[in-house]
Amino acid sequence: MCCNCCSPPPGRCLYGATLEELPPTFDQDILEGCRSPPKLSSYSGWVLDRVISQSLQETPLSRSSTPNESIPHTDDQPPSLAKTTSSASELGSSPLSSAAPSESKGNEDLSLLETDHKVHLLVLPSKVTEVEGCIWMYKEVHRLKGKEGLRQRQEQQEQMVRAVSDMASEQLKRFDELKELKQHQEYQDLQEVMEKSSREAQGQQEKLKEEHRHRAKILNLKLREAEQERQRQEELERLRKEEGQERLRRLYSIQEEVLQLNQQIDPNYRHKDLPRIDLSGFSNRGNQICGLVSGLIRTTSERGFPTQVDVANTERALQEMRGLISSMQQEIATALEEKRKRDEDEERERQKELQKQEQLKAQTPVLAQHPRGKEQKEVLGLQVKAEESTMQWYQQLQDASDQCVASFSGLTDCKDNQVKNIRMDLQKAASIPVSQISSIAGSQLREIFDKINNLLSGKSVQSGGRTVSVTQHPQGLDFVYYKLAEKFVKQGEEEVASHHEAAFPIAVVASGIWELHPRVGDLILAHLHKKCPYSVPFYPAFKEGTPIEEYQRILGYQVKDSKVEQQDNFLKRMSGMIRLYAAIIQLRWPYGNKQVTHPHGLGHGWRWLAQMLNMEPLSDVTATLLFDFLEVCGNALMKHYQVQFWKMLLLIREDYFHRIEAITISGQMGSLMRLKQFLEKCLQRKEIPLPKGYLPSSFWRS
Repeated sequence: MCCNCCSPPPGRCLYGATLEELPPTFDQDILEGCRSPPKLSSYSGWVLDRVISQSLQETPLSRSSTPNESIPHTDDQPPSLAKTTSSASELGSSPLSSAAPSESKGNEDLSLLETDHKVHLLVLPSKVTEVEGCIWMYKEVHRLKGKEGLRQRQEQQEQMVRAVSDMASEQLKRFDELKELKQHQEYQDLQEVMEKSSREAQGQQEKLKEEHRHRAKILNLKLREAEQERQRQEELERLRKEEGQERLRRLYSIQEEVLQLNQQIDPNYRHKDLPRIDLSGFSNRGNQICGLVSGLIRTTSERGFPTQVDVANTERALQEMRGLISSMQQEIATALEEKRKRDEDEERERQKELQKQEQLKAQTPVLAQHPRGKEQKEVLGLQVKAEESTMQWYQQLQDASDQCVASFSGLTDCKDNQVKNIRMDLQKAASIPVSQISSIAGSQLREIFDKINNLLSGKSVQSGGRTVSVTQHPQGLDFVYYKLAEKFVKQGEEEVASHHEAAFPIAVVASGIWELHPRVGDLILAHLHKKCPYSVPFYPAFKEGTPIEEYQRILGYQVKDSKVEQQDNFLKRMSGMIRLYAAIIQLRWPYGNKQVTHPHGLGHGWRWLAQMLNMEPLSDVTATLLFDFLEVCGNALMKHYQVQFWKMLLLIREDYFHRIEAITISGQMGSLMRLKQFLEKCLQRKEIPLPKGYLPSSFWRS
């Protein structure tokens, strides 16, 4: 039961919300407990019948006239039972069964119950009265409990509605803020659409605006997602490239440091004459480390950017090179310490000097010892100096080299730091690519060739992480010409001398550059003739008054600190340069112009071989150079000259070999025996095999 104050206004529920704002079953669930009135058990009638019947038997009920006599009853039903039944009927139709009871109706029912209760007190026995009172009390208690529960539930629902209303209000504010933010972002894009829509009918405008707004949201969402994905991919790619470029710069810096450390080995050749010291092993290992680092860089550049493993490998190579330099310096220091402790007396020094002069006289051509050269030539049938035309050609090349050096004197003599940096960058750009030449892959050789060609053509190239061009200085091109030619010959003197198969990749690049830039070829010949006069060939004659050390330099020996290099090292250097020369005259750059002839082809090789055989042999030198030249270039000469070449081999074996043998001492028979075995093997098989390290056609597809 509830009062009128609990009745909601029309169209609203008990909690103040409109019916449209609540869920369909919200009001039904909330008031479900208050709709059904309190009910008696189905056994209540039976209990009342028993109790009343017993009471009637004990005490007859006197009938008296009361205001409630008008209540209908039957003969079989006592008035008390009828009254009770009437009260039960009234309970069944009490206001508690109504979904929305009023307070006034409840007050009337309460007064009626009190009146009925008084009537029943007058007409009913004590037990009936007691039972009816219990029933009335139960109804009253239940009504009060229901009213209190309904009030509490109403308060809870009002609190819940207020909380929901507050949350909805906050969400609406957030939504409005978000919507306002999006509208600001979309304002520029929607302005034209809104201006166009304003000219249309209002109904169509609303429809189009809604549709456009919906599509714009979807499109912006997709565009935003696509842009975020693109930016993420670009960021990842940028980071990957930056890391790769950083690692690549690290590799280049390591390679540059390794090459610089390897160059530190060269000046220490002056210590090779120290007792119990041999630096050739350090030089060989240094060249191997340089080749290893160059191979790693080439491999990584082919597949993109280097990995951390590649950087670690090159750093290990750098540490090994540093350790190599440290070990070499320690060994040199130890040898120098021993040398300082050794005090040679003057007598032994004079004897050693006399032995040097005797050895020099033994190697000096016959013309230097006998003034009558023409008579000697007629007796022996051979000449002791080169032809006049050959010497003119030799002198022209040396003059061209001197002129080239004079042309860039302003670059080399300048003390300005900026010019010094340019000079250093140009020298590195010219020498480092030549140091990186190897026979690992044809693609690597092509990259090196293109880099050198671009540098000589005036284009900018990258060297040591810096951009370099010969146009940075007016004398830059002549400087690069000279340094590049010098580096090619130095590679033959060092790299080819240690690894004979290295002659072919170096020679093919040099031949290609020579074809495109002839001045480089002339400078290569000038450097080669100066360091190895036997490549002309000619044997410099000893002139009266010439110091012994100076004459030894003219012969090709290295003299440092008044110490002449050992004969084995001298022959090794001469062999490397002759092998490089023999490879150059037979190789051409495969991507060059086939219509143009070789700038220095096999004809020059045939001329060199013929002039060597027309000159008196030198002990140990002639046999070594003939063997190296024929082993490298013999196959090409055989294919080109055929019968004439075989005749020349027979001449060497039958005649010239005996002349070499006659002047060779017992300690120098090694080179002579190698030449003899090579000639006999080739003449027996009627074929000269391809030299080791020759580049096949499949090499250029790698």
